Amino acid sequence: MSPLPAVCAPAAAGQPAGQIRALIPMATRNAKTAKVNDNLEWNDLLKTEQKGRLRAGLTDGSILSVGSNSELRVVQHDASSQQTELEMNLGKVRSKVVKVTQPGGKFEMKTPNAVIGVIGTDFYVSYSGNQTTVICYTGKVWVAPIGNAKVVKNSGDSTQNQIEVSAGQMVVISSEIPPAGFEPQSTPPEVQRASIEDTSVPDPLP
Repeated sequence: MSPLPAVCAPAAAGQPAGQIRALIPMATRNAKTAKVNDNLEWNDLLKTEQKGRLRAGLTDGSILSVGSNSELRVVQHDASSQQTELEMNLGKVRSKVVKVTQPGGKFEMKTPNAVIGVIGTDFYVSYSGNQTTVICYTGKVWVAPIGNAKVVKNSGDSTQNQIEVSAGQMVVISSEIPPAGFEPQSTPPEVQRASIEDTSVPDPLP
């Protein structure tokens, strides 16, 4: 049985999902200027501009750190049943996810060409130019291409339809396959450092 859960039904808006904890302007929530302590609800769309960044805390204790020039939708987040679905159509986000322990629980992030399933870990996802990059810092994540996308870089463990990515490993999914193919490799230290720096958001001043 695949650790990646099935696609769920559309979520209802108006249900609490978390709160914005810190940001660097400009950032918006549902096209309105975002502020520290703004509450998040299901289906909220978070966007950051060229210099903007945002950190949000979900109600289960998970942390989302959104980099610049990014779009992240909180499709649903139910802390009691541990059902979380996020969609990122552009940009970079680091997720520190509380361990999923509920039967049937899931933490899932989707990009236009990949789906990432999590049990409890610290990981990074970026999407740009038809390419999804996933870096795992701690724990494990499962990554599967969507549609005609293919794996172009991979240091994880591949199965028939998905990849298990452990700490220190990365995978790149792309809809455009390079002619030279790819060579398996671990995450270069400078790439891991850059991914952390790109999603770092300082705490607000008291």
